[in-house]
Amino acid sequence: MILEVENLRVKYDKAEVLKNVNIKIREGEIASLIGQNGSGKSTLFKAICGLIRPVKGVIRFLGGNIEQSDAEAILRQGIGYVPQGHRVFPSLTVDENLDIGAYLLHSARLIRDRKEELYAKFPMLTDKAKDLAAHLSGGQQQILGFARALILSPKLLLLDEPSLGVDPKTLDIILETVMQLKCEGVTIFVIEQNVRAALSIADRVYFLKDGEIVAEDSPLDIEEKLDFLLWNPLSPGPPSLG
Repeated sequence: MILEVENLRVKYDKAEVLKNVNIKIREGEIASLIGQNGSGKSTLFKAICGLIRPVKGVIRFLGGNIEQSDAEAILRQGIGYVPQGHRVFPSLTVDENLDIGAYLLHSARLIRDRKEELYAKFPMLTDKAKDLAAHLSGGQQQILGFARALILSPKLLLLDEPSLGVDPKTLDIILETVMQLKCEGVTIFVIEQNVRAALSIADRVYFLKDGEIVAEDSPLDIEEKLDFLLWNPLSPGPPSLG
């Protein structure tokens, strides 16, 4: 297993957001995490990346415990993170944003080579290299955030809502890139509200509800019981992930 989460509990003040979460991700696979808003999905990713300290539980990456490591140490070990939303530096150019993503690399030649690879992978950024990130469309900013995480060649890539704010064409580019990264040996763990997209690329799917993993199965089996997983007897109207 490349990533193991065991009995993870996370609190914000006195509110318990994650309750004994258990997840195992195999090297080279794509795992999707789905669930309704507020279920704790982004909190789980932040805990894995060292941005939040759990109150209990274990997180192992490549066999080593990382639950008490800081974010930079975890990044150095090979976990990349693309947070929700267009998290770019708007006052910097596209090229400068990539330079910031490469700050752990100490070889100018390696940085240049990695940037060339990323511009080839994402041609939409090539003509924008000297443009300010603020002038990019929402989809282009999402691609830029994606590229910035990839410049360090992570072994495990966490994607939080890659479809958020992007048009269908850009989403197709992201999904195609995710599948290509899998072929290149990168393990992917993705949060996605777009259930169709999540199920289309995943090898396995986890469903998080009220801070707990309530289902783990193949995409087909999760799809068959999705209405049941989303059902809340206290909420009128049809179930929804939105």
